[in-house]
Amino acid sequence: MMQMSHINRARWARFRTNRRGYWSLWIFAVLFIVALLANVLANDKPLLVSYQGQIYLPFVNNYSETTFGGELQTATDFQDPYVVRNIEDHGWILWAPIRHSYKSLNFATEVPFPSPPSRKNWLGTDSRGSDVLAQVLYGFRISMLFGLMLSLCSCLIGITVGAVQGYYGGKVDLVGQRFIEVWSGMPTLFLIIMLSSIVQPSFWWLLLITVMFGWMTLVGVVRAEFLRTRNFDYVRAAQAMGVSDRQIMLRHMLPNAMVATLTFLPFILCGSITTLTSLDFLGFGLPLGSPSLGTLLLEGKNNLQAPWLGITAFLVVAVLLSLLIFIGEAVRDAFDPGKAY
Repeated sequence: MMQMSHINRARWARFRTNRRGYWSLWIFAVLFIVALLANVLANDKPLLVSYQGQIYLPFVNNYSETTFGGELQTATDFQDPYVVRNIEDHGWILWAPIRHSYKSLNFATEVPFPSPPSRKNWLGTDSRGSDVLAQVLYGFRISMLFGLMLSLCSCLIGITVGAVQGYYGGKVDLVGQRFIEVWSGMPTLFLIIMLSSIVQPSFWWLLLITVMFGWMTLVGVVRAEFLRTRNFDYVRAAQAMGVSDRQIMLRHMLPNAMVATLTFLPFILCGSITTLTSLDFLGFGLPLGSPSLGTLLLEGKNNLQAPWLGITAFLVVAVLLSLLIFIGEAVRDAFDPGKAY
């Protein structure tokens, strides 16, 4: 098992002393795991079906209605009481805790949409009749995966560009800085709006566009760290010994820059999630019908007579961003050299 160094053990101890950040990390981890299991926790298809001695996994595979004694070759509608009764007469059904997916509609409600919280819909439904709690679970998962991938890609590009600028300096640094000044001045939102009229937005398309205009966050701090350390004696000695520039940058200089990178990472993740939520709220994000926290916020704005929509969306976004900010503050304190003693 890999053992942490003395410095990393001290950093972890300082991180744990920040109780708010430490417990925020555990709460965030639990929420993230729950969101990853959204298909198991919230699904309008059974998790497991036993019919005439055979075991089926409807939430993974699609089965025709004839499989369960029906007459149609179409996919089985497990919301049909006839199908459910026929299966229970010849076996049993294991349902998810929440018997709704983000795209399933509750046709059995007795009140118009959006309907208030009830026993069948714990957080109510939106204007389309979709379960709000299922949308929260699926939307939380998409927001987190998008934020993590955007943060990872942005960090990789930003660290690479900043390292090259800081290590070589001179004209490379000058040209890089001028390019970043021009590129950072691009109106990202307007470009996304214009491109949305040409290309159908999707998860990967939005990720590509946001990475193209969001990779500059770490360039400044990494560049400054490489400019500071490139004249150190151990770097000069490595150059004199014929060590390649790539090895010097990766093995001797990058670890120093990673301190600033890890400190900024939770805040970058927070900004990435906010970006997707904002785009979905404005209608330029994920395709219509996709589970999204931004779309749920928009539902709350458009349906003021249904306060549970706005309150749920606000609380989810506020709690998520607050947890990330608290974790970021704890990480910043853990890597602060002034608090090492």
